[in-house]
Amino acid sequence: MRGLMTATAIVALLPAAALAQSVTIGITQNNVGVDSYQTTYEQAFMAYAEELDGVETVVLDAGGDVARQIGQIQDLIQQQVDAIIIWPTQGQAVVPAVRQAHMAGIPVVITNSQIAEEGFEFIASFSGPDNITQGQYSAEMMCEALDGEGQIVQISGQPGYTTAMERQSGFEERLAEACPGVEIMETQPGDWNRERAQRVMENFLTKYDQIDGVYSGDDNMGVGALNAAKAAGRAEGIAFIGATNFAVGYEAMERGEYWGSVYQSPVEDARNALDTALAVIRGEDVPFLNYFDTPKITQANMSEYTKPVF
Repeated sequence: MRGLMTATAIVALLPAAALAQSVTIGITQNNVGVDSYQTTYEQAFMAYAEELDGVETVVLDAGGDVARQIGQIQDLIQQQVDAIIIWPTQGQAVVPAVRQAHMAGIPVVITNSQIAEEGFEFIASFSGPDNITQGQYSAEMMCEALDGEGQIVQISGQPGYTTAMERQSGFEERLAEACPGVEIMETQPGDWNRERAQRVMENFLTKYDQIDGVYSGDDNMGVGALNAAKAAGRAEGIAFIGATNFAVGYEAMERGEYWGSVYQSPVEDARNALDTALAVIRGEDVPFLNYFDTPKITQANMSEYTKPVF
């Protein structure tokens, strides 16, 4: 069985025990309560920090509120932490606060979801998945599932959220290249929420007599869409494709109800972010885009992967 994927970009980094003195790292997250991925990320981040000698953390959550997150970044600057990790609530809006941290001499690591490009000069590194590639992988799986022909709908993530936009653009661009015979009839946001995605899918099912496939920005929303289709008696014959494999998506694949997704570990995500911040503090040469591996997972190869813990 293949477990958590290795963060190949930073495997050469020195262990945290090599720090000459104790450091404090602040993190402000997007919205821990919105889904189990973010909850597991937070738990893994705190557990990993406790394992490391000389590492103190200040763990904050913006609750999906960009104004609150900006305030949290400013508070961390005032506390003069040694580095700040930010999971952006909105990639554009946080740039001025990130610039403030940079001007204060505090290195910033962006985690999981990238900020707007104009903020790149103010950050030390991005740690997380390559969301555009994930969207491309999902498009390739959709092409395979439908043999290159069909009509599909798309349930995107939270509007304005970089991960949602990158996964959508990667999916749409690759789908047009790989199988132009597959038509996206409509796209609606599911806000990373299963219940919201279920309502969106219910509307799609009312509106469209034929739906051959559903692409969702993550499995949390994908299972919401699946539940709506099952309740309407129309799940059979629809290919459900996600972009972050949740436990519920994995279980649906085991039942033969869900076609495929992308394997992404929140534990690896959290550990990669903390390791990246520590490497920056130590003055190591850290890649600007510090991706970790997120491969395709389908009914055909899922036995090679352990079920997600979130």
